[in-house]
Amino acid sequence: MSVITKGLTKTYNKGTITAFTEIDLSIHAGELFGVIGPDGAGKTSLFRVLTTLLLAEAGSASVCGFDVVKDYKEIRKISGYMPGKFSLYQDLSVQENIDFFATIFETTFEQNRHSIEEIYTQLEPFKDRPAGKLSGGMKQKLALCCALIHEPKILFLDEPTTGVDPVSRKEFWDMLHRLKQRGITIIVSTPYMDEASKCDRIALMQNGRILTVDTLDHILNNFKEVIYAVKTNHIYKVTNILRASHHVKSAFSFGEELHVTMVGSGNAEDIADLLKNFDIDAAIHQTSPTIEDVFMAMDN
Repeated sequence: MSVITKGLTKTYNKGTITAFTEIDLSIHAGELFGVIGPDGAGKTSLFRVLTTLLLAEAGSASVCGFDVVKDYKEIRKISGYMPGKFSLYQDLSVQENIDFFATIFETTFEQNRHSIEEIYTQLEPFKDRPAGKLSGGMKQKLALCCALIHEPKILFLDEPTTGVDPVSRKEFWDMLHRLKQRGITIIVSTPYMDEASKCDRIALMQNGRILTVDTLDHILNNFKEVIYAVKTNHIYKVTNILRASHHVKSAFSFGEELHVTMVGSGNAEDIADLLKNFDIDAAIHQTSPTIEDVFMAMDN
């Protein structure tokens, strides 16, 4: 296993604020593992404990067989960490940032250029540009280069695609899959539910707790609720009507539709009849569950 945690708990402000609690994880070597959850779920704090930047109050954790407390120096040698906020030196050029991080890990750009060649090729035309003047996608690639320059065994990427345009997001995930082929263990946190499909396995995280850990297919296949999609021109009003009904288990907005689950054997006709009482017409059909549906059901 590349990462093992048992009962890992982190708090702030003398224990009055819980970042995460009782985290049990086993992440395989060579796996592309996703930690999926909204802002405030505890993802960043978890990554900072695993990369030895914070100490947990309870539980244990190891990375590639090294204890995060006793062996923190060894973990830092074999880990690459890309924080959620761009944290490179903005006044230094692209090349100067890469050279600096190579020096920290007692290597050189020339020695390890092969490990970042694919990404660096895209950055090379801008190698003399200050990092702070790069676009969001290019900053992302530079940060990844700096995390990879010492050829780590494991990568921790904290919300690497937040605020990045869709094209750059796709390019970034393509790069991660090619890095995975080199045997690097990659752990990614993200608030984007659609990125769950790009991971070998995922952990759904909310309010400092892991809700489930599995492959996306298994999570969706094991979801037993029947989902009804409701499309209407009165989405706000319909949401309130459905949530007030004791026949409705849940009603959440998904784009231009509502996803609705019913109590017991309730079905689409029951939804239609309920809305007719308010003189509202709606298009209603059964739909396949998404990871968002699963997440919302587990969180309630």
